[in-house]
Amino acid sequence: MALKAGDIAPDFELRSHRGGTVKLSDFIGRKNVVLAFHPLAFTPVCATQMSGYESDVPKFESSDTAVLGVSIDPQPAKSAWAKELGVTSFDLLSDNYPYGEVARKYGVFREKDGISERAVFVIDKSGQVTWSKVYDIPQQPANTEIFEALAVLGRS
Repeated sequence: MALKAGDIAPDFELRSHRGGTVKLSDFIGRKNVVLAFHPLAFTPVCATQMSGYESDVPKFESSDTAVLGVSIDPQPAKSAWAKELGVTSFDLLSDNYPYGEVARKYGVFREKDGISERAVFVIDKSGQVTWSKVYDIPQQPANTEIFEALAVLGRS
């Protein structure tokens, strides 16, 4: 069962396509986070999803929000994919070792397929999930939904 609004987001540390690691706890007290799980790099819907976030980085920044894309692909694959997509403004993270551990913590690992669901979590600066949605694998998440969830944070 995927985490829901009101749940505390589990901390994690994952390797980034940009090198080094990223910890969710590094954003606590500083930025909201959009945590976007996607099934696999180098697939059409995932590519469109991550490219859409890259295009909307100024809107995310104006909402004081960092975007993190997560899949089970190994870090070198994430680096090659980011280069192909032109993703430079946010981190694409590898949930490859231990395999799918973060997806499991968030309740979005598909055991039968060995990949994560396509799922988006909005996490506020205190580390609480304020909005989440699990999509059908072939469904493209709408950034407008995410911006609506972030607007609620801006009003609170």
